[in-house]
Amino acid sequence: MSSQNMESIQYKCPNCNADLRFNPKKQGFSCEYCDSFFTPEECKAANEQMQSDAEQNAPANQEFEENNQLYICQSCGAELITDENTTATECLYCHNPVVLKGRLSGEYRPSKVIPFKISREQAADIFRTWCGKRKFLPKDFLSDSQLVHLHGVYVPFWVADCHIHGVMHAECHKVRHWSSGDYDYTETKVYDVFRDAELDFEGIPADGESKVPDDLMEAIEPFDYRDTVGFEMSYLSGFLSDKYDVNKSQVFPRIRNRAVNGSDMMLRSSMAGYTSVRVTTSDMNVMSTKWQYMLLPVWFMTYHYNGKEYDFAINGQTGKQAGTPPLDNAKLNRLCIVIALVCMLIGALGGFLA
Repeated sequence: MSSQNMESIQYKCPNCNADLRFNPKKQGFSCEYCDSFFTPEECKAANEQMQSDAEQNAPANQEFEENNQLYICQSCGAELITDENTTATECLYCHNPVVLKGRLSGEYRPSKVIPFKISREQAADIFRTWCGKRKFLPKDFLSDSQLVHLHGVYVPFWVADCHIHGVMHAECHKVRHWSSGDYDYTETKVYDVFRDAELDFEGIPADGESKVPDDLMEAIEPFDYRDTVGFEMSYLSGFLSDKYDVNKSQVFPRIRNRAVNGSDMMLRSSMAGYTSVRVTTSDMNVMSTKWQYMLLPVWFMTYHYNGKEYDFAINGQTGKQAGTPPLDNAKLNRLCIVIALVCMLIGALGGFLA
């Protein structure tokens, strides 16, 4: 096959789903987005598998198109998914009313979902307990009048399984000390250590919603994937769901960084038996990525206090919470004054005793 003909073939990257371009010099396909490289045979096999998966999911995708409702917020542009029985709702981001827009195409159908395990009442109790442990929280922050919104939301997540080829070189030292008679001895052995490993990471998550802070979602991890079930529209009953607006190619850099950093840490940990380790080369390449699009349960809470809104998230499966509550500056200042007085008293007492 000539390079001219090969350039006319359109392939998707097996890692991030971006378009691949034929590289005449390497006689293969390169991804300009994630820097991956694949032979023509690898591209053909991967894309045939992707096409087969799409054909297999076609009936379920059609059912999804027929049984969802898409609402759009006229204020901030957020798009929310509900079941077909929902007639009106509000935006979970700006809290304005949203209006019916239509239906979603099958490409937005999740493959899996983790159902909510934490009820609305349990989420509120978990949050009160969490706040009760914060000594500098204003006393009136948790009053019912401050709670503006509490929503149960199925957040769209891309969940990836990555296969990594890792190569690492390091200069390692083993140092031994001993004494004999009147002499102390030190022996240092230097080793050239090499690691070449195939590593697999399963279930690396990245949220696919641009309006949800990534650090907030990472803070309520992990989710237990043992509770995943096949997606059904019935799970949306009583809850909201986001439509993803960040695709696989956009979240792949986050996925890759977590996989690469994890691989690097694992190879470094394999050298723990040495006194010191100096890594000279660390090359971690993502060779393939398998994706699943899931809906994961999150409770979002919004409190209004002193003219500001404070947003919190609670894992709807495990109850892990995250967010930054306000500080009672008066309490904090009083503590600082007490600490300063104690330090001054200790200083004065030390000077007197001296």
